Amino acid sequence: MHEMSLAEGILTLVEATARREQARRVKRVTLEIGALASVDIGALRFCFDAVTRASLAEHAALDIITLAGRGWCLPCGLEVPLSALADACPHCGSFQVQPVSGMEMRVKEIDIE
Repeated sequence: MHEMSLAEGILTLVEATARREQARRVKRVTLEIGALASVDIGALRFCFDAVTRASLAEHAALDIITLAGRGWCLPCGLEVPLSALADACPHCGSFQVQPVSGMEMRVKEIDIE
């Protein structure tokens, strides 16, 4: 389950930011996760709750914004929506589609006090 290591990495970043800003606690963390990032959102929420116990982020709300997947179809030269990495181009049916967005994962916002 790589979501545990993702949650640990998020916590490391969040705690470093909170300490730098001399925060007493973290109230909310907002993530942006691409639809093609291969992240199980439910598992990530579970892992985030587990790793934040006894930390500055304990009881912090976790907001997740899902970013749509997009790909570049090599045969027809169009940018097309992708819901999975192996999707075919909806215009020409080709599987020669290179993902261009939707694989990212980033901490967008940290709400501290």
